[in-house]
Amino acid sequence: MKYKQRKKALILLADGTIFHGKSIGKEGSAFGEVCFNTGTTGYQEIFTDPSYYGQLMVTTNAHIGNYGTKEDESESDDVKIAGLICKNFSFNYSRPAADASLEEFFEKNNTLAIADVDTRALVSYIRDNGAMNAVITTEVDNIEALKTQLAKFPSMKGLELASKVSTKEPYFVGDENATYKIAALDIGIKKNILRNLAKRDAYIKVFPYNATFEELEGFNPDGYFLSNGPGDPEPLTDAINLAKEIIAKDKPLFGICLGHQVIALANGISTYKMHNGHRGINHPVKNLVTGKGEITSQNHGFAINREETEANANVEITHVHLNDHTVAGIKLKDKNCFSVQYHPEASPGPNDSLYLFDQFIENIKNK
Repeated sequence: MKYKQRKKALILLADGTIFHGKSIGKEGSAFGEVCFNTGTTGYQEIFTDPSYYGQLMVTTNAHIGNYGTKEDESESDDVKIAGLICKNFSFNYSRPAADASLEEFFEKNNTLAIADVDTRALVSYIRDNGAMNAVITTEVDNIEALKTQLAKFPSMKGLELASKVSTKEPYFVGDENATYKIAALDIGIKKNILRNLAKRDAYIKVFPYNATFEELEGFNPDGYFLSNGPGDPEPLTDAINLAKEIIAKDKPLFGICLGHQVIALANGISTYKMHNGHRGINHPVKNLVTGKGEITSQNHGFAINREETEANANVEITHVHLNDHTVAGIKLKDKNCFSVQYHPEASPGPNDSLYLFDQFIENIKNK
């Protein structure tokens, strides 16, 4: 164990509250919006999920790093969180299939992490006071200067981040001889979404966040997909206009998470920043079409307005989050379009919602 190398560290919240801990290795400061994830596993997938770009992640599970990391379990090419806050950090790992420790993984990705934090107290504070900007730092004697920097750090409300994580150039996934062709807009796409589509006999072309309908249509796709991603959906005017064009032409369209919010905005339904958001792999959702419950993976700090959704004659609410009754899924009554707020591609799980990919393929078949 490397306790002798670990320096004092702290979390400074935007309201001035401080929580103490120790650094994992890397020194310095990292700014972002502090949030928490309630999952008990899947930390590598969380840390590499583009939807978490710019966020300081508090893990509520007491032990992080105990099964190491494995290269093919990342959801993107590198770590996307701004930094990690945890209780117990495992420098050693016990999984034979792992190819590196979490410490090595963070070193490779130049990620700041602090441990030995009272995460129960911190999460309780965030739950009461809401997600807010914060800084994690080893510069424990530089608090006043950090407060000044933190005051200038932009709020997640109104922040466009899709461009920070989207591909720069189009690329292909799957078998080019597959039965179906899908054009996917990358506003923060996860690798496991692409795996799930390819597994269902689809060849996918992934486009940058600001691609036009003409560019996507040039692939001659059978269906269109809007991905998950970070930040506020409202500034994504290109993606919203793209969704409007796809819907106007009644092409098969499926959206997940940020893509779900973009589809709502394209239909005149507003979005709002939540007090805390939903982040974890244990969130209960009810499918109002089948009456069945699903345990779901979720990661979002924004949601769509339920009253406006219910008032929209062209939109049907298909799924609701059972903890707070927020809208978790919609479909358009007169168009080939549906979306969900959560992550059916969840990896390592749960897999209750994988049927949504099958539903998308069925919509393409029946177009």
